[in-house]
Amino acid sequence: MDSLGSGTAQLLPRLIARRTRGPLFLTDRKAPAGTPTLDVCSETGRARLSHRRAEEIFEENTRLLANPLALPEDIEDLNGWTLHRLRHSALTHDAEGGTSTPLLLARSRHASVRSLERYARPSVDAVARHVAERDPAARRKR
Repeated sequence: MDSLGSGTAQLLPRLIARRTRGPLFLTDRKAPAGTPTLDVCSETGRARLSHRRAEEIFEENTRLLANPLALPEDIEDLNGWTLHRLRHSALTHDAEGGTSTPLLLARSRHASVRSLERYARPSVDAVARHVAERDPAARRKR
């Protein structure tokens, strides 16, 4: 997750520009009358992008990433990643990185540890790294 996190951190200032408030991801059109003020960009008048539309855009733009062996001409028949899968991935990487269970629960907004189990399935490499970092014999060799 470090490379995604640092890459995102480098791109975020470009996305934010000089914005200090208001929604960040916006629709292409002006907000309809009656849209709550918090959901409208005060500079452009455009509305906050809905979760449904963000999901559509993300899925559409990750079709080739999710299907690396597919041909570009087959893109319409492919499924991309979902925002929920992205959330799963971020939580899994956090769990592998040693984030505590209470923090994972708070971040995921899950009520129970049991519902969090699906995310906390560390890879073989993460377990090996964890063991190596905490192995007293390995520490003495350093």
